[in-house]
Amino acid sequence: MTVDLTLIIVLALVLIALAILFTFVPVALWISALAAGVKVGIFQLVGMRLRRVIPARIVNPMIKADKAGLELSLNKLEGHYLAGGNVDRVVNALIAAQRANIELTFERSAAIDLAGRDVLEAVQMSVNPKVIETPFIAGVAMDGIEVKAKARITVRANIDRLVGGAGEETIIARVGEGIVSTIGSSKDHKGVLENPDSISQTVLSKGLDSGTAFEILSIDIADIDIGKNIGAGLQTDQAEADKKIAQAKAEERRAMAVAHEQEMRARVEEMRAKVVESEAEVPMAMAEALRSGNLGVMDYMNIQNVEADTDMRDSISKGTKKDLNDDNNDSGPIR
Repeated sequence: MTVDLTLIIVLALVLIALAILFTFVPVALWISALAAGVKVGIFQLVGMRLRRVIPARIVNPMIKADKAGLELSLNKLEGHYLAGGNVDRVVNALIAAQRANIELTFERSAAIDLAGRDVLEAVQMSVNPKVIETPFIAGVAMDGIEVKAKARITVRANIDRLVGGAGEETIIARVGEGIVSTIGSSKDHKGVLENPDSISQTVLSKGLDSGTAFEILSIDIADIDIGKNIGAGLQTDQAEADKKIAQAKAEERRAMAVAHEQEMRARVEEMRAKVVESEAEVPMAMAEALRSGNLGVMDYMNIQNVEADTDMRDSISKGTKKDLNDDNNDSGPIR
């Protein structure tokens, strides 16, 4: 009884040890590598476990590369994994580049992957070019008419400039700038509508793919349309602004004239006040002359007679003018 219990305990311990061994040491993966003809030591797999590297992320791409005829080092793949790269994507890119007869080394592919770009997509784009469509880009011709154009840009990935090269946004921005400058240099919008290919030819000749991760194969104008008459709108706005300036200046001159008129009226009233003041001093002067003996009573009477005679003549003159005006108004038309 005791022997049976001991045997069961020993078997249980052996099973536990084997489970721990197969969990820590990927024996199945090691057997798969041996069956595929890839030399991977069991202690190398244990070392990967100790370095916190998932062995399947290294061994499976290694088997794939070996079957494709690529000579890759296990240490390089593990180093790329520890650097934060995607080993499987790099190996797939190398296989695709080999099939497409594109020269691509593991070091360059790993650098592209670590730079944050999809190296497999870059290789596929190098084989199968990509079409980038721009939004409507508006430009103004010399005659003031707005012209809107939409372009399709066919690009191919440039593996040599993929690290450090500008992306699709730069391509779209440069092409848009070229379209605007080409439309702006046209004499009128009719020439742009008649020859839209002149835009693509002019833009393509400027070498807009310089410093980018792509090579521009062609630029095609997909659609072209007429927008607003920008020149006429600017002239209208300028005329309206000139009108407002003229009105403001006229209002300023009118205000100055009104102010000057008010000033003149004030001066007239001032002069009248001075005249009244002077006339008020005449009786006082005459009284003073009488008191001082410079003016006699007869002289004063003569002055009064002259003033009375003058008032009478004024009355007669005003009455005669009124009678003449009444006679002219009462008389009818001469027949």
